[in-house]
Amino acid sequence: MFNFWGSKEQQQGQSRPSPEASATPWYSPSLVTSPSSSRPQTSGQIPSHVSPGEAAGIIAILKDKSVDELRKLLSDKDAYQQFLHSLDQVTIQNNIREELRKETLHLARENLEKEPQIVELRNQCRIIRTSELATAQEKLNELENQREEILKFYSPGSLLHRLQDAMNQVDEESEELQQKFMEKDIDTAAFVQKYKKLRSKYHRRALIHLAAKTSSIG
Repeated sequence: MFNFWGSKEQQQGQSRPSPEASATPWYSPSLVTSPSSSRPQTSGQIPSHVSPGEAAGIIAILKDKSVDELRKLLSDKDAYQQFLHSLDQVTIQNNIREELRKETLHLARENLEKEPQIVELRNQCRIIRTSELATAQEKLNELENQREEILKFYSPGSLLHRLQDAMNQVDEESEELQQKFMEKDIDTAAFVQKYKKLRSKYHRRALIHLAAKTSSIG
């Protein structure tokens, strides 16, 4: 099949054939001339980008042309270009290309018109990063420090340590009470009641401390 889809720019880049070479075909190597027919024959291959329906339409147009007209298409580039751009398929393709070009220009103009908005948004983002984000980061760091302190305060090790301090405090109070009793600064009934309460508190805390320590070790 003729190379009807070649671009006009590519064809214009080639020089016009000289009168001596006008009889020499310049068409694609896929075109051959059958010795048994006066009409040029094709190799039977259709370019992959041409649908069968389009190819059939082009063939129908070529069938109505004389042998001289067909040979002129093969030897005269201007005639070939004129015929090429007279095809509906080429016209449609050119129209689509023009529409795409206009749409691309339209989108480019819209993007340029949005440039001030983009600059403004960038400035706002910069302000957020330098001010609001810094304030939020500082608050976050403060909350994280508070969380760490709370976790540390209620950690097993901290609880055991404070429980041990409470045991020592009760033990010291018991010794002080016993010292007062030895010095007769407190009567026997009051001493027994207070001392019993302190020792019960001490042993209860000691049992809790032992159980917690054993559990953490296990």
